[in-house]
Amino acid sequence: MRPRLLLSVLEREFLSTRDAQHTPVMLWGPPGVGKSDMVRQIGARQGVPVIDIRLSQMEPSDLRGIPFRVDERVEWAVPSLLPDARRHGPDGILFLDEITSTPPAVSAAAYQLILDRRLGDYQVPPGWAIFAAGNRQGDRGVTYTMPAPLANRFSHFEVETHLDDWVAWAYDRAIDERVIAFLRFRPELLFEFDPAHNPVAFPSPRSWEFAHRALAKFQDRPDLLRGTLQACVGPAAGVELHAFVQNLEQMPDLDAILRGDPVPTPKEIDLQYAVAAALVGRAIRAREAPEAQAVWGRILDYATRFPQREMGVMLVSDLHRALGDVLFEVPEFAAWAEAVADVMLYN
Repeated sequence: MRPRLLLSVLEREFLSTRDAQHTPVMLWGPPGVGKSDMVRQIGARQGVPVIDIRLSQMEPSDLRGIPFRVDERVEWAVPSLLPDARRHGPDGILFLDEITSTPPAVSAAAYQLILDRRLGDYQVPPGWAIFAAGNRQGDRGVTYTMPAPLANRFSHFEVETHLDDWVAWAYDRAIDERVIAFLRFRPELLFEFDPAHNPVAFPSPRSWEFAHRALAKFQDRPDLLRGTLQACVGPAAGVELHAFVQNLEQMPDLDAILRGDPVPTPKEIDLQYAVAAALVGRAIRAREAPEAQAVWGRILDYATRFPQREMGVMLVSDLHRALGDVLFEVPEFAAWAEAVADVMLYN
């Protein structure tokens, strides 16, 4: 399932705790596709804590607690990492990350916690959702086959990579527009992982964020930039991104476009992707400015000038994902929509 839809599933599953309808959710997928980040996004959206427990790094006693004697009985000291309504709040997310790397003895201790929401005398607070994530056995990570009794305690979803969803996330996180433009130009490189070759660095939604950081840190060091990009996304993809960034010196004047000057669109397809991504970024940064609608209108005008009208449709689609329905209120939107109506309806 694509990330945008999975976020809706996770959000509903979190809210369902209020009606005692919650089902624990297991997210499957290769490394770097954003499983953990989606869980953290739900916590941020709802303003609740996320307790991340790595069962792969625990012993059974770490989860079950330590026994101690009280008179003629044995009681258990509940681990402080487990959700507690008084210390952590009445609502939250218990996230069991890397659960497929958990040794069988520890996963057995988690059975009752996941399905019955309890461990001995300990009870998970009713407002807390339980989510888990892990790699598949073919992903060359340290994984164990999930025991059937544990698997049957979850609803299961496989995380897909989807460029539109990643682009919307990237604009929201202020990822460098050059990285966004490059992946629009080379969409097959959003995720490229061959477990048979067991690569160290490879393109993934997570590693493209690393490339964004590398551009920020090393763009003033041309002797280091290519090597640092390769260290983030792998040798081949790093070379391609470096060449793409170097070619952007021929970009048209974005300020002139936003002033409404008659700036021609570049002929090179990679520069067209770069201009489109950069204009969406400018539109987002202008959102709070008094002249926001005027800026958006000039971008919509420019979107009609691309030789391939599909490029303008992509630009405006990304613009709508970033700005929302307020884009429809811009006077120039109607003219743009009419100019591309046949593309939208028939292609």
